[in-house]
Amino acid sequence: MTEPATEAVFAAESETPTLAHPLLERPLAHSRYLQRLLNCHPEQLAPLITEHAAPFDRAAMQAWLACQQWDSDESLGLILRRLRQAVMARLIVRELNQLSDLTEAMHTVSDLAEAAVETAVSWVSQPSERYGQPIGEETGTVQELIVVGMGKLGGRELNVSSDIDLIFIYPEDGETSGPRQISNHEYFVGLGKRIIKLIGEQDANGFVFRVDMRLRPFGDSGPLVSSFAALENYLLTQGREWERYAWIKGRALTGDAEGLMQLVTPFVYRKYLDYGAYQSMRELHSQIRREVERKDRLDNVKLGPGGIREIEFIGQVFQLIRGGRNKTLRSRAAQGILRALQEQHHLPQEVEQALQAAYVFLRDVEHRIMYLDDAQTQMLPTTAEDQARLASSMGFADWGSFKSALDAHRAIVSQHFGAIFQASDTDTPEGDRSSDAIDAFADDNTPRYTQLGYQQAAELQRRLSAMQESGKYRQMPERSRRRLEAILPALITTAAACSNPDATVMRVLDLLEAVSRRESYLALLAEHPQALKRLVDLYSASPWVSGYLTRHPLLLDELLDARLLEQAPDWPALGQQLRREMQDLSDDTEARMDALRHFQHTQIFRLVCQDLAGLLPLEKLSDHLSDLADLILAVTLEEAWRDLPNKHQAAPSFAIIGYGKLGGKELGYASDLDVVFLYDDEHPSAAEIYARLAKRIVNWLSTLTSAGMLYDIDLRLRPNGTSGLLVSTVAAFADYQRQSAWVWEHQALTRARFSAGATAIGDAFEAIRQAILGQSRDLAALQQEVVGMRGKMLETHPAKGQDVKHLRGGIVDVEFIVQYLILAYAHRQPALLANSGNIALLQVAASHGLLPAEPAAAAQVAYRELRRLQHQHRLNGTELPAQRIAALAEPMSAVRTLWQYLFGQPLEG
Repeated sequence: MTEPATEAVFAAESETPTLAHPLLERPLAHSRYLQRLLNCHPEQLAPLITEHAAPFDRAAMQAWLACQQWDSDESLGLILRRLRQAVMARLIVRELNQLSDLTEAMHTVSDLAEAAVETAVSWVSQPSERYGQPIGEETGTVQELIVVGMGKLGGRELNVSSDIDLIFIYPEDGETSGPRQISNHEYFVGLGKRIIKLIGEQDANGFVFRVDMRLRPFGDSGPLVSSFAALENYLLTQGREWERYAWIKGRALTGDAEGLMQLVTPFVYRKYLDYGAYQSMRELHSQIRREVERKDRLDNVKLGPGGIREIEFIGQVFQLIRGGRNKTLRSRAAQGILRALQEQHHLPQEVEQALQAAYVFLRDVEHRIMYLDDAQTQMLPTTAEDQARLASSMGFADWGSFKSALDAHRAIVSQHFGAIFQASDTDTPEGDRSSDAIDAFADDNTPRYTQLGYQQAAELQRRLSAMQESGKYRQMPERSRRRLEAILPALITTAAACSNPDATVMRVLDLLEAVSRRESYLALLAEHPQALKRLVDLYSASPWVSGYLTRHPLLLDELLDARLLEQAPDWPALGQQLRREMQDLSDDTEARMDALRHFQHTQIFRLVCQDLAGLLPLEKLSDHLSDLADLILAVTLEEAWRDLPNKHQAAPSFAIIGYGKLGGKELGYASDLDVVFLYDDEHPSAAEIYARLAKRIVNWLSTLTSAGMLYDIDLRLRPNGTSGLLVSTVAAFADYQRQSAWVWEHQALTRARFSAGATAIGDAFEAIRQAILGQSRDLAALQQEVVGMRGKMLETHPAKGQDVKHLRGGIVDVEFIVQYLILAYAHRQPALLANSGNIALLQVAASHGLLPAEPAAAAQVAYRELRRLQHQHRLNGTELPAQRIAALAEPMSAVRTLWQYLFGQPLEG
C-alpha cells in the first residue's frame, strides 16, 4: 500500500501553491476531474493546500456559508456550487493521500447534501409578500416543508458523485395567509421546484447534487409534494414491498421528523416477524441482476454479483423481518446494521467481519472510479490507463493484483448473500425425497400415506380435506395459500420419518391452522426447510412443547439458527440486551410488557430444545429457569418503579424474596412464583408507595396480553398470609418470624432466598433467615408439628400411585425430611443453612451423623429420579408407566427408613 504524503507536503506549504505542489501529485495523477477543477478555478488552490489537514466537516461548511452573501436564487446556487467544488477538492486530496477513510468520505458528502438542502429550504421558505405563509387547516399553524433524504443520503452514506433521492412532504393541507391565497399544496410545489433548481440544475459551474424525485408516491407520475394525509393513504393502499425497502433509510432533513416517522414506521416495520420479506427482496434483487446482465454490466461494483447492493440487501432483509419488534435493528447505515446483527447473533462474527471488509473495499473502489471524472458510475474502467490509475489509487502494483483482491471480496459477498437468499426449492428438508409426488389436497392420498407409515391415513386425509374446505383456507390470500401448499408435502414426508408420525403431523397441522392468517409464519417454514425439520422433531418429541410453540408462534424464528438452540444462556449479557430493549420502548408500556414476554418465551424455548436434546441435566435446567425468573423479576421491578408516579427516590429500597420452587431453584417450565415483598425505607409514605409498586409488579407479571403472560404469582406465604399486608418492612418481617410464624412458615423459610431488588435488603433477609432457622427447638414438639403438617397435606393431595410428588416415599416426603433436619439441627450444624438443594443437604446431614449414610444416599437417588420422572411426565403429557415408578421401589423404601428414623413412626400409605 502507498504511504500518506507527509513531510514533503508540509515543507512545501510555506511556498506559493501551484499544481506542482507535492500534496497534489497523487490526486492529480488519478483524477481528471480535479485537474479540470483547479485549472478552471485556481482560487480553490490556496485554501486547499493550507486547510487540507482537517476534514471539511459540517461545522466548516457552516462557517464557509456564513462568510457568503446572496440575494437571489441565482447567487445562492452559485455559492452552493462553489462550496461543492471546495469540498470535493479537499476530499479527493485527503482520500488519495490516505489522510482520510471511508467514513469521513461518506459523512463529508452527506454533510454537504444536508447543508445544501437546509440552506435552500431556509432561503425559499421566507415569507412571501404575495402569498404569505402556508397555514394548516386543522391546527391553524404555519406549515413547514419536510425534505426527506432517502437511500444513501438517509443513511449518511453518500458516495462522492452521488445523486440525492428526495421526497417533499408537508403536514397539513390549507391555504396561504397572503393577499393572494393559494393552496398549501400549490405553495409547496413552488418551493420544491426552486429547491431542485438550486441544487440539481447543471450550469457552467456544474451542480451541487443531481436530484432524483422518483421515490415519491406514484413516482414520476405523482405530485411533486404530498401532505401527511396523502402520504398515509398512499402507503396504506398503494405502498409496495420495494417501497418498504426504500423507506428503511428515509430520514427527514428538515421539518417535522417525528410526525413523518409516526406515519412511515408502521409501513416499513411490521409488528410481527415478516419472513415474506425474503421473497420480496429476492425478487427485487433478481430484477436488478437481470437488468445488469441485460446491459452487460457485470463489472458494476454496486449492482453486479457480490456488489455493494448485496451487502445492503443482507442487512435490510433482517431489518424488514425483525425491525418491527427490535428497534436496535432500525439503523439506516449498512455498517451499523451489520454490527447490530452480529451483536444479536443473527450473523456470525466472522461473516460480519468479512462483509464489513468487503463493504469498505467496494465503497473505496466506487469512490476512486468516481474521482476519475466526477461521473456517477460504478463500472470498472475498461482502458489500460484508467485500470492502472484505479489499481494504484487502491494501493496495488498492477491491475491483476487489484482485480484478484476485488474478485475475492465479491466472491465472499455472493457466498453469504446466496446463503441467505437461496430459493427454498433448492433446499428440501431431510427425509423429503418424494414430496413432489404428493398433492396434499388431492381427493384420496390414503394409500400413499399408509405407504409412508401413517397408521391413521384416513384420518390424515380427512383432516387435510377439511382444511381445504374451511372458510379460513378459502379466505387466505393467494400467496399464503401457495406457501401452505408448498409446506404440506414436506411436512407429510418429514413427519413420516418420526416414531409417532400420526400424532406429529396432527400437532403441526394445528399450528399451521393457528397461523394461517399470518403469511410471515408460513413464509418462514416455506423459505427455510431446515426450520420445518426442527419443528417436526420438536412436535414429535413433546406435546407440551408443541402446545407452547402453537400458543407462541413468534418462537418459530428461533428454529432458524441451531447454534442458538444449543448455546448456554449468558444471563448477564441477556439482561443487558433485555434492558436495552426496555429502554428503546420506554414510551410504550404495553410494548415493554410484550417484550418481556417475548424474551421469557424465547429463553424457555431455547432451554426446552436443549432439554429434549439431552444437553441439560434437570438440576442445571432448573437453575437456568430460576435465573431466568430472577432476571424477569429484576427487570419488571425496574420498569414498574420507573413508571410509578409520586415516587420519592431514584431507586427503590425494595426486594423480592423467592419461596418454594423459585427459592429452592427447582423451577419447572410452567411453575408459578411464590414471592414475598420487603422494603426498608423511613419515608412517611413508604408503605403506600411500595404497596402500589408491588401491585404494579404483580400486574406486569400476571396480566394476559396479546403476547401471553409471564408467571402466576402466589403471595400467600407473606406474613399473616392472605389477610396480611402486601408488603412488609424488614423489621416487621423479622418480628413476625420470631414471634408469630407457624412451624410450617419456618419450613417454607428453608427454601427462601433473595431474588431481585436492593441487595442490602437481600442481605438483611438472609441474616434473618439464618437466625430464625438456627434457633434451638424442642425436637418432640417439632416432630409432632412436621408430621401433622404432612398429614394435612395428604388430606388435600392424597398419595396416588402415579403422583411422584405426593406418593409416600416421594418428593414431598424428602422435602419434609430436609426441612425437619434444618429446623432441628441447624443451630448445631450451620452447614444446613445453605440453600443448596435437597440432595446436597441430605449429604450434609449424613456427613454430620444426623442420618444413616446408606439410606441417605439412596434417598438422594430417589429424589433425583422422581424429579426426572415428574419432569418427563409433564413434557410428554402422558401418565407415568407404573413400571417406571416400581423400578424406584428400593430407593423410595430408603425414604421410608429415614422417616421412621427421624420421626419414630412408619410412613403410612
